[in-house]
Amino acid sequence: MKPLKMTTFDSPVGNIIIGGDGESIYFVKMGELNARDEWIEKWRQKHDIAEPEFVDGAYSQAIDEFLRYFNGNLNQFSFETTLLGTEFQKQVWKTLEEIPYGEQWTYKDIAKSIGNIKALRAVGGAINKNPISIAIPCHRVIGSDGSLTGYASGLDHKRFLLHHETASEHWLHQTS
Repeated sequence: MKPLKMTTFDSPVGNIIIGGDGESIYFVKMGELNARDEWIEKWRQKHDIAEPEFVDGAYSQAIDEFLRYFNGNLNQFSFETTLLGTEFQKQVWKTLEEIPYGEQWTYKDIAKSIGNIKALRAVGGAINKNPISIAIPCHRVIGSDGSLTGYASGLDHKRFLLHHETASEHWLHQTS
């Protein structure tokens, strides 16, 4: 059974929960820990993960990167992750990391990028299961018509993140 060490921190989008093996991160979720207990329990059972141990100060590099991201000083994350999912899901999640900061792609763009234009629905399902919010930027995926589509943490959070990135991107160009 894989270990699960968890910590939380406050951010401009509220509480963020990080879980991993103590070194590498399995998931990053927004919300209060109590609101995620059911999700964590199902996720643990699916991936053969031990009972969580709460560790204050864990994942300091990831937390530092998130804080720099929210301050507009970081546009690409580098903390270590361990992606637990199907090979197709991992392929989609890796493709999400290719979306440039401050830009949006459509589900169709993702399907084209993985070489399977007919997999739009499967791509949507994989994006919905993205375990590492913000750092694997599923918030950058929009509908073909430019509309904001579902986001596990809510459309208000998605709007906030997209606005944050476009405002930060503008600022980065102004100061370069």
